[in-house]
Amino acid sequence: MRGISHVAIGVSDMERSLRFYRDLLGLTVSLDKEEPVRGSERLFAEPAQNRRRAVYLKWADGLEAGFVVLSQKPGEPSGRPIKIDQLGIHHFAFWVSDLRERVERLKSAGVKILVGPYESDSIAYGEPPGKKVLTCLFEDPDGIILQFDQRLG
Repeated sequence: MRGISHVAIGVSDMERSLRFYRDLLGLTVSLDKEEPVRGSERLFAEPAQNRRRAVYLKWADGLEAGFVVLSQKPGEPSGRPIKIDQLGIHHFAFWVSDLRERVERLKSAGVKILVGPYESDSIAYGEPPGKKVLTCLFEDPDGIILQFDQRLG
């Protein structure tokens, strides 16, 4: 394996989520379309709703650059975001080079900061110990947990 292709996030309000991911976090929309989902009887909590609006957002260019897909189904959303102690993918993180400035922007926009910037040892990132990584966890508009990480020094 060479990296993560994409992370898909179910959202309740696409326009609100675009203001967050595109406008506040700085991701770039590469595709916005309504699409049927193949295998919907196995993939959807509510199979009758076998289509979604999907907005693809990227943070880098390149054939293997990862991206985020925001997905909104027609009608009322179902489910709730999970927390870190629950089963499933409970958060994901972006590498950034300007974590403190980004956190200030998030705070100014009223984003819920769960764990303010703190330093952790690089061993937690599968690297040799002794170097520092600055980390912050926060929520998107639907309560999905996100994280910023920045290597220090």
